[in-house]
Amino acid sequence: MRGLNQGHEVTHRKIGTGKHKILKKLFCHYIKSRYLCKKYIGHQYIFTGNMKVKIHREGRNILIVLFLILLIVNGLLYYFCPIHLLNLIILIASIVFFTLVLNFFRSPRRHFPGETRNTVVAPADGTVVVTEEVMENEYFHEKRMQVSIFMNLVNVHANWTPVNGTVMHVSHQNGRYMAAWLPKSSTENERSTIVIKAENGQEILMRQIAGALARRIVTYAEPGETCQIDEHIGFIKFGSRVDLYLPLDAEILVKLNDKTVGNITQVARPHS
Repeated sequence: MRGLNQGHEVTHRKIGTGKHKILKKLFCHYIKSRYLCKKYIGHQYIFTGNMKVKIHREGRNILIVLFLILLIVNGLLYYFCPIHLLNLIILIASIVFFTLVLNFFRSPRRHFPGETRNTVVAPADGTVVVTEEVMENEYFHEKRMQVSIFMNLVNVHANWTPVNGTVMHVSHQNGRYMAAWLPKSSTENERSTIVIKAENGQEILMRQIAGALARRIVTYAEPGETCQIDEHIGFIKFGSRVDLYLPLDAEILVKLNDKTVGNITQVARPHS
């Protein structure tokens, strides 16, 4: 009987170890796919061990100020509020809130794994909400293929350069703050417009659009500068959208509701 009990203990230990390994593997896969992705080919992530995730420069001051405010609030409550349960709830809420904001400003270092010539890559993480032929009336004044990517609060909000080339035009338009997934947000919300002349001579327009929560668009591009895939071109804070206006003959490689990974997913292939 003692031998049987020992055998059962060993079996249960092995089962417990197996479950632990499975949970650990799933957790590691989640962390890698969210933060450490280097390549994304054929709907599969390819990982590397030296990938780093840092805090984007646009969020450093915000995080420092937020941390100090939460520290002061919780410190005052600790000393002056006798209700310990309330203090604990507010402390937990503060930690969760700070973690969410910290997660929002993460900035993974990514490198496009394929050939960058005649390639348009996704300028942002998110979901494809538009792929259609439209009339672009602010710069081209002609029909273009529009590809729009909506970023929610949990997406990386850094924006990458979609194509190799030269920046021809940069402008900012004030506007409303409607929900970024609405069609009218492309023309009525606050937005920044960047036009890049690609290596094949075609012009591609990228538009950063503020959403209902986004109140600040940051654009790094300057007219006359050369730009390359893998470089950050801007940042939009707290929920937003990015539109691309491509030549009509461009081959669109994404469809509605596809998930994109900024600087990794190839969204179009212009004709040379």
